[in-house]
Amino acid sequence: SGLDAEGSRFDFVENPPRRVMIVGGVHITQFLAPMAQSAGYDVVVIDPRAVFATSERFPGITCMTGWPDEVMADITPDSRTAVVTLTHDPKIDDPGLIAALQSKAFYIGCLGSRRTHAARSDRLRDAGFDADALGRLHGPAGLDIRAKTPAEIAVSILAEMIAVERTQERAGS
Repeated sequence: SGLDAEGSRFDFVENPPRRVMIVGGVHITQFLAPMAQSAGYDVVVIDPRAVFATSERFPGITCMTGWPDEVMADITPDSRTAVVTLTHDPKIDDPGLIAALQSKAFYIGCLGSRRTHAARSDRLRDAGFDADALGRLHGPAGLDIRAKTPAEIAVSILAEMIAVERTQERAGS
C-alpha cells in the first residue's frame, strides 16, 4: 500500500507469475517450452533422467532433475500454474499427475491416446482420485487440431492451456 500525491491510498496487487511445469524433457517439450515462455509463462522442465533435462536441450529454461512429485513438493503448483506430462512413462508421469491433482493447478494436461488416458485414469482412480478430480485432467492434452508433428502438438497443448486459463479468469475462479 502507499499514498499518491493527493494523499489517496492505493494498493499494489502482485499476482504470482504464470507458470507451466512440463514433466519430461522430450521432443515435444523442445517446442512447447520456448513457445510457452514466449507466451509469458515461467517454464520449468522436470525430468528425473538427467540426460533429458539439460540447458543444452532447453537454453534459457529452468530444468530440474528430480521426480515430479518431489520437485512439486518444493515448488507447489498454484492457481496460476499449468502442469503437462509428456514422458509416456507412468513411473514418471503418474507421480507428477498425483502432485498436480493435489494442487490448485489451473490446467493438467497428459499426453497419450484415448486408450492410454483410460488406463491412466484407472491407475489414478485406484490411487484414490474420484471422478471430479479425474475430470480436471486434459487427456489427450491439446486442442484437436489434427496435430501430427511435435511442433503442432506443442501448439495444440499451449492453445488449450491458454483457453482454460482465460476461461477460468472470465469465470472469476
